[in-house]
Amino acid sequence: MTPPQLSVTDFSKSVLHTQGSLRLKKRREVHVGDRIFQKVLQASGIGILILLGAIAFQVFKLAKPAIAQFGFGFLKATEWNPVTDEFGAGAFIYGTLVSSALALAISVPMSVGVALFLTEVLPRKIAGVLGFLVEMLAAIPSVVYGLWGIFVLAPILRTHVQPFLGQKLGFLPFFQGPPFGVGMFAAGLILAIMITPTISSICREVFRAVPMNQREAALALGATRWEMIRVAVLKSSQSGIFGAVILGLGRAMGETMAVTMVIGNRASISGSLFAPAQTMASVIANEYAEATSDLHHSALAAVGLSLFAVSFAINGVARFLVWRSKKRSGLNA
Repeated sequence: MTPPQLSVTDFSKSVLHTQGSLRLKKRREVHVGDRIFQKVLQASGIGILILLGAIAFQVFKLAKPAIAQFGFGFLKATEWNPVTDEFGAGAFIYGTLVSSALALAISVPMSVGVALFLTEVLPRKIAGVLGFLVEMLAAIPSVVYGLWGIFVLAPILRTHVQPFLGQKLGFLPFFQGPPFGVGMFAAGLILAIMITPTISSICREVFRAVPMNQREAALALGATRWEMIRVAVLKSSQSGIFGAVILGLGRAMGETMAVTMVIGNRASISGSLFAPAQTMASVIANEYAEATSDLHHSALAAVGLSLFAVSFAINGVARFLVWRSKKRSGLNA
């Protein structure tokens, strides 16, 4: 007798039943603690989004009177006079962006160089000690940086650095004007020192993640040590370095006390880096406790909302560029 033949439908039902039994068995094998841990992680992620939305809503609620009175012109107006109730955040946005850009221009090459020196040049034991010392810079309170900037950095800039730059590069608008010591240049230097530990630490971890055989392959092909670092380490770490720079930028844009103490706190837009200026964070720290009118409070909240929006936009663009770089690298690979 020939064995009974299974139809296609019966065979499909049998396969589906077997797969369903396996899924059920795997589901039962999952530990209860794993499920609880997964739910806790999901709740944490959702809670962060809710908290972010609540902060944005509350700041918008406080800023609503100023937004209703000044509209989008608030972002480009440079007049800030609490006596006459004239408020504009243009000078503060300019000060925040310029001081952060200056800090990145100084800090990024130094941070990448420090990270490469610790991972590619120094012996492991010495690199561990120096790396710890570099990371300790991030533990120093910002007010200590501000005091150091006022009593040490500003006098040096006023008597030595700014006059020298004015003599040698005075034909450029960035280095014109009297050397006050405090101002945009001092704020950029302080921010550069403060964000260097963040950028260098992340770059160190990115460089360590590069496989050793990738370095050895470059050297085996006849590359010098610098060519090996440039091709095998830096080129493959571009997205990681960019992410580190964005984290440093976020720290620079939100820094308050140190910048407030050395930037000069004048609501004006000047092409000279020697001139006093003000950032969005510094004006909130200076005036929020002393604001007398409701419109003044609302205008300061609108400045905070502008800082929130600018930070969110910059981080969004950075995420997009990192994603695009990774996608392009995947296509090239």
